[in-house]
Amino acid sequence: MKQFNVIIIGGGAAGFFAGINIAEQNPNLKVAILERGKEGLQKVKISGGGRCNVTHAEFIPNELVQYYPRGEKELLGPFHKFMTGDTMAWFEKRGVNLKIEEDGRIFPVTDSSQTIIDCFLNEVKKNKVEVLYNHAVKSIKKTENVWQLDTNQGSFFAEKLLIATGSNPKIWKLLEGLNHTISQPVPSLFTFNIKDSRIKDIPGVVAQNVAIKVLGSRLESEGPLLITHVGMSAPAILKLSAYGAIELAKRGYKFSIEINFIKQSFDDCLNNLKALKQALNKKTVFKFSQFDLPKRLWRQLVLAADILETTTWADLNKTQMEALVLQLTKAIFKVDGKSTFKEEFVTAGGIDLKEINFKTFESKLHKNLYFAGEVLNIDAVTGGFNFQNAWTGAFIAAKSISK
Repeated sequence: MKQFNVIIIGGGAAGFFAGINIAEQNPNLKVAILERGKEGLQKVKISGGGRCNVTHAEFIPNELVQYYPRGEKELLGPFHKFMTGDTMAWFEKRGVNLKIEEDGRIFPVTDSSQTIIDCFLNEVKKNKVEVLYNHAVKSIKKTENVWQLDTNQGSFFAEKLLIATGSNPKIWKLLEGLNHTISQPVPSLFTFNIKDSRIKDIPGVVAQNVAIKVLGSRLESEGPLLITHVGMSAPAILKLSAYGAIELAKRGYKFSIEINFIKQSFDDCLNNLKALKQALNKKTVFKFSQFDLPKRLWRQLVLAADILETTTWADLNKTQMEALVLQLTKAIFKVDGKSTFKEEFVTAGGIDLKEINFKTFESKLHKNLYFAGEVLNIDAVTGGFNFQNAWTGAFIAAKSISK
């Protein structure tokens, strides 16, 4: 029989962060982390292409919450207590220097996720947090005021329990046994598979600022768009996939999108093309890209509008002009399936947020049961925001647990 004051299930970002903060705030508590794998911090390792996107440079809580399709309302209070600036200070105090990149993502200066992993491993050691690997939890029971966990390596007992297992269906099942409600998990953050002659031969091309909507829905987003070997990716697509996670799953990932590549209305674009017809009359339409579009993309859209490579601006007829406007402002693409975005698999779903007290991240159904990270029905539009949710929840839960 192994007895602890606090047991944390899950040796990922939220689990380690909570364990370290509990032990720091109350060194008298005996704290253990149970991790089912042979090593922990796997998502930390692969995040940001192995560089670990620690958080995102958004320092106003009201702005920060807008990056969470699920959790926006609930995280506002917690972000007032611990958010981006606090995360940066926490790591820098422990010798991890961070940098903000142009797109707002925050990484360790070393550009290596190992820096974050080493920091955590040093801190658990320093604060005497026991990390027990290869410990898979089979059952969770509560008798009087003690939690009993049966694992593949014997039973454990603790007064307080924090669950930070991410999107783990087995743990969700055990929590249903404790009367918690689970919102059914569906993938979030994925790229779109699209077979279309307009993008077939131009992988790697980026349109810097597009507007996209999913036809037959209210889903829309804007931002950079990347053409890939199998379809489309980058923030404009990833945001749609996150906000539309549930709806797009219902459609079996088969739907149509409309893209405005230049963020102009049909009429404005038509007027601009008429002006170009006057100004560039002897030049060929195909050769000279307009509206700051990448040359290869412009050429594909010109061909799709049935304009020949040799056609000059002066030769453009009304039908061709309107067809080109449609390609630029209302291009329709059929999506047929999804692909995982890098290795950063994120799930929409988890414990129903109505059952959590967001002042402490404690269960409203069971005293001394806490949650942090993606085990809750919270997810964000990219990895850095998902980590910030993990750090915030773990920190606030730790504060409550260590009292």
